[in-house]
Amino acid sequence: MISQEKDPGTPATPDAPVGTSRAHPVTLREVAEAAGVSTATVSLVINKKKNARIADETRQRVKDAIQHLGYRPNAMAKTLVSGTSKFIGLVADGVATTPFAGQIIHGAQDEAWKHGYALLIANTEGNQDLENDAINMMLEYKVRGILYSTWFHRTTDIPETLREADFVLVNCFSPETPARAVVPNEAQGGQSATDILIRGGHRRIAFINATTPAPARDGRLEGYKSALEAAGIPFDPTLVLEAFPDQEGGYGATKELLKHDITAVYCYNDRMAMGLYDGLRENGLSIPDDIAVVGFDNQEVIAAHLRPPLSTVSLPHYELGAAGVRLLLGLDQAPADSALKIECPAVERASVAVPSKA
Repeated sequence: MISQEKDPGTPATPDAPVGTSRAHPVTLREVAEAAGVSTATVSLVINKKKNARIADETRQRVKDAIQHLGYRPNAMAKTLVSGTSKFIGLVADGVATTPFAGQIIHGAQDEAWKHGYALLIANTEGNQDLENDAINMMLEYKVRGILYSTWFHRTTDIPETLREADFVLVNCFSPETPARAVVPNEAQGGQSATDILIRGGHRRIAFINATTPAPARDGRLEGYKSALEAAGIPFDPTLVLEAFPDQEGGYGATKELLKHDITAVYCYNDRMAMGLYDGLRENGLSIPDDIAVVGFDNQEVIAAHLRPPLSTVSLPHYELGAAGVRLLLGLDQAPADSALKIECPAVERASVAVPSKA
C-alpha cells in the first residue's frame, strides 16, 4: 500500500507489494494520484484507447499504479458506457437438478469462458414468476444474450420478456415463432442405436418406444426405420411396442416382446432397458447371447453399471450448451428453417455381442 506521505506524483514501483487490507475499493482518483496523471488519462489507459495521445512512459506509470494498488475497473460502469456486459444468461426449468442434463450448464460455461464471458444461471423449476424475474434481472445487467433451456427436448413457448434480449433456445424449440435453437439429433441417434444391432448381425430387431408424445419419441422411431431401410431389412410394425419410459415400463413390456421372434431390442431410453434386463433374466434369457439390448441417453448411473454394461447412444448435453453459446455469439449459424441439430454419438458396450469372424 502506498504511504500517505509519499509524493502523489511519484510513480508506483512495479515490484511494490499489492495492497490487500483497504477499508474501501481503490478509486480511479487514487490511481491517478499515484501515477501523477489525470483521471481522464487513467480512464483512457484502462479502456485501451489506442488512438489517445499518451506517452508510453505515462501508460506504464498508470499500469504500475493499477498493479500496485490492486485497482479493479467498475464493470457496471463499463456496461453503462458500452450498452452490454461480459455476462451471458442461462435460464433453465430444471437443468441444474437433473442427473445428466446439468452438462448443458457445464458446456455453456466452458464455451462462454473461452470467449471472455461469465455465465449467470437461473434454475426456475418451471416457476413462471421466477422465470420472468430472472430474465428481467439479466436484462438489467445488460447481458450479452440469454440461453433459454429445458431439461428434456421439447417444444416451448417463448416468454415475452425473453423477446427483449438476444436469445437462443437450448434443448427446445418453438414451432410457432422463428428463433435460433439447438437440439439433439434424435433421428440420427435412433439410427445409430439400431445400427449397433445391425452390425451385430441382427435382423429381427424390436423397438420399445415411449407412450409420451415428444420430439424424441418421433425422432427415435424415424431413426429406427431409416436404419432398417438402409440395411435392406423390411419394417415390421408388430415389432414396435410402446411403454411408459421408465424401468417399470421396460419390465412390463417383456411379456409382449417375447411373443415375437426377435434376437435384439432397441429401447427408447436406458431406464427402460434396465427394466427389460430384469424381465429377460426372469424368463431365463441371457444378454447378449439370447437377446441383445441397446438403450438411449447414456445415463452413466445406469448404462455403464448394468451387467453386462449397456450399449447406448449419448445425449450431447455438454455440446448443446457449448453450441448455444456459439450461436448466441454468432460463431456458428443455425439453418434458416430449423434448429441446429447436434449428433448423438453411439457408445458400444457388452450388451451386444461382437460378430464372430468367418
